[in-house]
Amino acid sequence: MKVNKSVLIIGLVWPEPNSSAAGLRMMQLIELFQENDFEITFASPAQESEFMFDIATLGVIKQPIELNSESFDLFIKKCNPSIVVFDRFIIEEQFGWRVAKHCPDALRVLDTEDLHCLRSARQNAWIEKREFLDSDLLIEPVSKREIAAILRCDLALIISEFEIELLQNIFKIDAALLYYLPIFTDALIHNEFNKFPAFSQRKDFMFIGNFLHEPNWNAVLYLKETIWPIIREKLPTANLKIYGAYPSQKTLQLNNNKENFFILGRANDAKLAISQAKILLAPLRFGAGIKGKLLEAMQYGTPSITTTIGAEAINGNLPWNGSIENNPEIFAQKAIELYKEEGLWSQAQKNGMSIINSRFLKSFFAADFIKKLLFLQNNLKSHRTNNFIGSMLQHHTVNSAKYMSRWIEEKNK
Repeated sequence: MKVNKSVLIIGLVWPEPNSSAAGLRMMQLIELFQENDFEITFASPAQESEFMFDIATLGVIKQPIELNSESFDLFIKKCNPSIVVFDRFIIEEQFGWRVAKHCPDALRVLDTEDLHCLRSARQNAWIEKREFLDSDLLIEPVSKREIAAILRCDLALIISEFEIELLQNIFKIDAALLYYLPIFTDALIHNEFNKFPAFSQRKDFMFIGNFLHEPNWNAVLYLKETIWPIIREKLPTANLKIYGAYPSQKTLQLNNNKENFFILGRANDAKLAISQAKILLAPLRFGAGIKGKLLEAMQYGTPSITTTIGAEAINGNLPWNGSIENNPEIFAQKAIELYKEEGLWSQAQKNGMSIINSRFLKSFFAADFIKKLLFLQNNLKSHRTNNFIGSMLQHHTVNSAKYMSRWIEEKNK
């Protein structure tokens, strides 16, 4: 009997690997499934964009779908996947009950990208000008939705070791429901760094990040108002170049040639932009997950200055490829020192290589990830039996979501 090796990925958006770490992450998942001979269908209710990757060129079946429509029921019954991956908890809320009803034997996997409830709770604490507390998570409205989605699924992919611990310690999630799968890279060797500009050939500071992501906008504003003036006073000829997809009008208005503060929008070649900069600045004050911009900086030999939030779950016990500072004055001073001292800069570059090679190589995760999925497929009944709370939530969600969705369907008609 032929084994059904088909996976349906339901995307919140169509993948844009050059716009965000989330897009890169999705392309890596597609790559893992393809390398293991899965037939992949990627479906999304989102509108297409000019920057989306043409996944059809990879042999991936592309399928637009509708929210609150029985057309999805017909589609998934015909598709009949053995694995369904939900791209973030919002997608699981929309389509999870339909998948459970029409493909009950499909393994349901939630790709969290990062914990939205953690990001939201931290942002609220920052707005209220107070320290974030773990207890904030228990009263955060997004937590109830996101944790319910994790419990309803057979496996949740978590991008950060810190978030694995948080889910187990704060929300008491069974470890059997969680799987650590970060953004990964290929191994770095010293000879590769010779291809990038050396210390003496580099100049200027940079920031890069999708501006649809609130932590990025906040960090740029922080740079503009607080950190960059300190740096510029000591390094008056240096520039700060801000790259990022989807800059809003309020972002573009921050551009100021006299202050050497440049809003450049989307980088046509992020690798080139990062590798030409001397230092990447990432003063993130809230957020979650692991930051793709900081991993890319390490890959391209560019030291960085960031905050505790920015570095979270990246370096483990290894020294950072630059500095981790939360105080804006010290942050700026460390950036100035790193910019001027080649010895510090070269050591920071080596630290980044060590972090990548010790913690984020694809070879550490690829085979074990597929092995985990196959194990769950072969033991799905017992796995779900052990997840009683998830089964209970699934039972009630199917009924409540079904009638809400049907009401919306009729209303739309």
